[in-house]
Amino acid sequence: MDKVRFAIIGIGNMGTSHALNLSSGEIRGAELTAVCDTNPDRLKWAKEHLPETVLNFDTPEALLASGAMDTVLIATPHYDHPTLAVQAFESGYHVLVEKPAGVYTKAVREMNEAAAKSGKQFGIMYNQRTNPLYAKLRDLVLSGELGTIRRTNWIITNWYRSQSYYDSGGWRATWAGEGGGVLLNQDPHQLDLWQWTTGMMPKRVRAFCHFGKYRNIEVEDDVTAYVEYENGATGLFVTTTGEAPGTNRFELTGDNGKIVVEDGKLTFWRLRVPEPKFNAEYTSGFGQPECWKCEIPVSGGDGLQHRGILQNFTNALLYGEKLLAPGEDGILGLTLSNAMHLSAWTDDWVELPLDEDLFYTKLQEKIRTSSFRKEGGSGKVLDVSGTH
Repeated sequence: MDKVRFAIIGIGNMGTSHALNLSSGEIRGAELTAVCDTNPDRLKWAKEHLPETVLNFDTPEALLASGAMDTVLIATPHYDHPTLAVQAFESGYHVLVEKPAGVYTKAVREMNEAAAKSGKQFGIMYNQRTNPLYAKLRDLVLSGELGTIRRTNWIITNWYRSQSYYDSGGWRATWAGEGGGVLLNQDPHQLDLWQWTTGMMPKRVRAFCHFGKYRNIEVEDDVTAYVEYENGATGLFVTTTGEAPGTNRFELTGDNGKIVVEDGKLTFWRLRVPEPKFNAEYTSGFGQPECWKCEIPVSGGDGLQHRGILQNFTNALLYGEKLLAPGEDGILGLTLSNAMHLSAWTDDWVELPLDEDLFYTKLQEKIRTSSFRKEGGSGKVLDVSGTH
């Protein structure tokens, strides 16, 4: 192919943004050829704002049968991501899916298996991986500059959401409509970056989730999670949508010092002598290694974001460029949020690998009592005009 033809399923907030990027020529080598939504108002918008050459479909099945595209970009509500991705793979298309990969890892694992079986390209919209700040952090950690990691702490509380935000859609902040709260809606990027920049997944998780603590909602809006890694390191993840002003601070401690990401800056408190070496050789009682505060230069602002992922995916198909955010990686961050939910529901530690069947059973219990109802109270999510 000399140009990648994209179709979008779900033209809500994110789908609309992707449609405009693709139809405006922002992505070299890509074109938007079709969109799909079950909401007639969104199809009306598409006809009014997108090129006349873009085809409109009111069901995913009709779109997938059309052959009008090479790649399907899925931007629907969370529950539908794995189901639609599997259908797209089985129909012979490449797939790019919005975050999160899904609501529960059991379905996402099936999606990953379908991707592998299809031989098609599979990506996920982890646009924060294009941010030079986190790319540099990953480089510093994986290259060994920080040494062996001892502790990771991320306080991400600048997700303030008012009650009116939650009241704007009956599906919002419900188990049946969204599958979770702050962990699944606001935090997928941070949960991905937490493991992507360190190259580590924890071995067990203990989380305390508060459900409807600050707002009249049924899902979590305040979470404190503690994790332990195989090498003995520990980690803390604190998040909420109910505090103002909020904080976004990611701190990593290793044998060679400490790195902090905050306010768009990357600061490395670098020890001249690694702490284990200093401790083994120092004999004068009180004292500590000499430390230099280094402001690590990072250029490029916050990166190309969604356009960067779209361009990278296009380049992967046209030129064999390596994917920055392979779709298979989506299960990693979702594993963390699933483990936090399960730990809170069972009031106990959760060991990884996750017990996916137990999580699914517990989630179904939440869905059965959820306030969101559609199609005769089944709780099945059919509206594909996904928003975030």
